[in-house]
Amino acid sequence: MLARVPAGWRAIVVDNGSTDGSAEIARALGATVVHESRRGFGAACHAGLLAARADLVCFCDCDASMDPGLLAPMAARVEAGEADLLLGRRRPQGRGAWPAHARAGNIALAHLLRRRTGLRLHDLGPMRVARREALLGLGLTDRRSGYPLQMVVRASDAGWRVAETDVPYLPRTGKSKVTGTWRGTWHAVRDMRRVLAEPPAAQSLTVGEVSV
Repeated sequence: MLARVPAGWRAIVVDNGSTDGSAEIARALGATVVHESRRGFGAACHAGLLAARADLVCFCDCDASMDPGLLAPMAARVEAGEADLLLGRRRPQGRGAWPAHARAGNIALAHLLRRRTGLRLHDLGPMRVARREALLGLGLTDRRSGYPLQMVVRASDAGWRVAETDVPYLPRTGKSKVTGTWRGTWHAVRDMRRVLAEPPAAQSLTVGEVSV
């Protein structure tokens, strides 16, 4: 995964409880490793956002299901002003790339998101690009599985242009504690339903106010 990161980019890997030595491997391969003591997908993502220093930041799972090299053209579209938040819409490649229960949960959430915000998105994929300061201005608070959904909801509430683009989605390496089981998927959907029930948050920073 790190070998596929675009040349000249700074790779930030967040370790929030790994016990398999992957943090040390990432550091040895040149990544900036950030340690986050709080468990949770959102805790890891936000720690990486805080550690970033570039104007544009990108998120991508590190399980080999997506190619980080695809982030370069996505970032170019945000830089060009085509979107304020660009999501990678996962397109499964091969058997086992996207378990049926995980796909069903994603479809249900996309429907609920459309009712809440009007956004006609098909996927809440983990590959995404936006401007760092604008993301921080959203005041994201979820530190569990609701983090990626809260990002989209609050971006929509703030008037952002949210779009998606197709990205190939391959069978992951290793088993996910979230999408790998019905139980994990149920917990993720529960976290995200809680996000959808939140009232619109007052935004202190909009994309139009970010200096570039």
